[in-house]
Amino acid sequence: MPRSWARSDREAVILSVHVQPGASRNEIVGEHGDALKIRLAARPVDSKANASLVAFVAERLDVLRSQVELIGGKASRHKRVRVSGTSLDAVEAAFRTGTDQAPAQVPQPAEAQHRRIRSSSAKSRPE
Repeated sequence: MPRSWARSDREAVILSVHVQPGASRNEIVGEHGDALKIRLAARPVDSKANASLVAFVAERLDVLRSQVELIGGKASRHKRVRVSGTSLDAVEAAFRTGTDQAPAQVPQPAEAQHRRIRSSSAKSRPE
């Protein structure tokens, strides 16, 4: 069954996405109306959440970041993303985990993991 948040044009797939920035981790949480809801760890400062969304979608679909383009909603939670080099079936299969089962998580960048380890070790030091 086709998803309302994904449609195909001649050369690409267009995704309708609702983004929740500042989450604890990057994950797909399901559908939000006619959009795919994605939580992102990045804050919406200096387009970091937009860059994180592009990286998340590219990793999920196993395409290059250059094949993922934000075409609408750069300053909004409601975004449209164009993905070239993939099919509607591949997109639906890649994002199925988030909408049909438990949330799909993508590992955090090493920098974020390093900060977490450093902050937790600072708490455990006796004063």
